[in-house]
Amino acid sequence: MRIAALSNNELSILLVNDPQMQELNLKFRGKDQPTNVLAFPMDDITPDSPDPGILGDIVISVDTAGREAAGRSITCHQRIQRLLIHGLVHLMGYDHERSEEDAFLMEREENKIILELNRQQRRQPMIQLAINVDHVATIRQARGGNEPDPVTAAGICELAGASGIVVHLREDRRHIQDRDVHLLRQLVKTKLNLEMGASEEIIRIALAVKPEMITLVPEKRKELTTEGGLDVAGQIKKLSGVVARMEEAGIPVSMFIDPDSRQIAAAVKAGAAFVEIHTGRYSDATSEEEINREFDLIASAAEEAYEAGLKVNAGHGLNYLNTKRIAGLATIEELSIGHAIMARAIFVGLEQAVREMRSLLGP
Repeated sequence: MRIAALSNNELSILLVNDPQMQELNLKFRGKDQPTNVLAFPMDDITPDSPDPGILGDIVISVDTAGREAAGRSITCHQRIQRLLIHGLVHLMGYDHERSEEDAFLMEREENKIILELNRQQRRQPMIQLAINVDHVATIRQARGGNEPDPVTAAGICELAGASGIVVHLREDRRHIQDRDVHLLRQLVKTKLNLEMGASEEIIRIALAVKPEMITLVPEKRKELTTEGGLDVAGQIKKLSGVVARMEEAGIPVSMFIDPDSRQIAAAVKAGAAFVEIHTGRYSDATSEEEINREFDLIASAAEEAYEAGLKVNAGHGLNYLNTKRIAGLATIEELSIGHAIMARAIFVGLEQAVREMRSLLGP
């Protein structure tokens, strides 16, 4: 209510079951079936109407909300929260059934409230930005020389507002080299997150370097970039052993996983301290329906991981157009972004590219 500038207004909220909702729907709308939410404004208002004081009533079917939550792979709490906001915006005078333009305006108002609510409920005061400098090394390796240096790039990123540096030391050394990891460990002033596969060679390097944290990722020799989340459930014994060795050395472990309940449970069982939710399918989605579906999966997974006691990060494919929505999720502490920032840096410079991304994440 405060976010919608309605702190001095009143409304009532009624939670019912499907038979009760069906009865209301038949009585007031002539439809003999349950629906998810009904909103009954006190007066016939529009968004431009004077303040009505008492807004009206919102009725939600918990049965329908539960089924919709399961279908969207989100929690019932998340679905009811969204339905409450939908009902509130109806009471503010918006109506998606009037026209396509009204539907657009109503959805925009709902999303504005949701983003601000998530920002205010964030578990951390401000979401963190960790920057992956692998692509700087990729350009260097293309010519086999010494420039551009990812270590120098990391320093610029930190000065511009990054709260961490991420590098992936692959077995094939296609971009980041051992030399980079050792220098970054000495020079990074924020924190160094070493992405790595679970090979013995890389494990030994991580134990020697002792970064602030490691992130276990899947690794395929022919992939251009990491293509999906780690199958923790399918190799839990092996990964539990890696976690135990890292914990003994005082190195927290994150696992890069798809937004999947099974993988979250496996990460907990393996002893991970963090998970990083793979946002690749969300970033690659093209239709609004697909984008919303993938976002809901990420939101639900982040909430589930948080409730399971894990710290939650997210990343992969995020850019200047799609990051803000993910940054609005209260359960996510940090975003890992690389390619988009380096691509933007070609045109505006690295410092400016970092500052622009940082500004999207909020104050």
